[in-house]
Amino acid sequence: MAADLSAARAALEGVPSEPGVPKPDPIVKGDNITRTFGGLKAVDVEHIEIQRGVITALIGPNGAGKTTLFNLLTGFDEPDDGTWAFNGTALGKVPAYKVARLGMVRTFQLTKVLSKLTVIENMRLGAKGQRGEKFLSAAFKSLWGAQEKANTDRADALLERFKLDAKREDFAGSLSGGQRKLLEMARALMVDPELIMLDEPMAGVNPALKQSLLGHVKSLRDEGRTVLFVEHDMDMVRDISDWVIVMAQGQIVAEGTPQSVMADQRVIDAYLGAHHDSDITEIDIADLEKAAEAELDEGTKP
Repeated sequence: MAADLSAARAALEGVPSEPGVPKPDPIVKGDNITRTFGGLKAVDVEHIEIQRGVITALIGPNGAGKTTLFNLLTGFDEPDDGTWAFNGTALGKVPAYKVARLGMVRTFQLTKVLSKLTVIENMRLGAKGQRGEKFLSAAFKSLWGAQEKANTDRADALLERFKLDAKREDFAGSLSGGQRKLLEMARALMVDPELIMLDEPMAGVNPALKQSLLGHVKSLRDEGRTVLFVEHDMDMVRDISDWVIVMAQGQIVAEGTPQSVMADQRVIDAYLGAHHDSDITEIDIADLEKAAEAELDEGTKP
């Protein structure tokens, strides 16, 4: 596994830092994906590829279209146009639950735990292919009892891993914001996904739990999974991401390693505006002096 991880990272070393650049082993590929709300084009992505086996950060200013792109890729929203595929399987018109069954799962910026169910019940719901959910077999526990026990054992192991085992029988609605994020991540692993998409996993999380979440995200990559996450915390992006994709006004404006992206003028412009670094010496000082004199003259008139 360590060799696979090193190979996945090494494969990115020769990839140019350009928007929409092809990757050596993409797990997701998309072309000409657009989504318009009224007169606003929220997403206008010409080409995107997500490298397999690494952590990719999707960053950009508020309103850049990051969450909308997440929704489109995972079947929670439909685009106006475009095609995209996961492991070579086209996902256009595929509903969200089928996308998850294929191994592409996501969490949400605003957590989606079922607050009136217990933590362990939330976990069990995350398992796929449950025979007890079928109408005819539901009445016969002998048909699904062993599977449910296996699912429960897996859920308990994940709760222990995410330090939520003490909350097993608590209602999910009683958890803190950070604990709900952990529960969502743990529940996503119940389907044993290849790609996990995290929408602002650190939003609203206290510093103590933030470090725990960082460790869990890294562990997902160490297991050989692919991680794509939206985040505004640049320290986190520098710390854990192998590759960064930058969006602004619905488009991908830059890509590259964290170091190259943070120094990219296109990224600086996207966040701060193209003229954020204008020097005062570039302004006509004589004009400023004339304006000051005119104001002074105006103030001395009777």
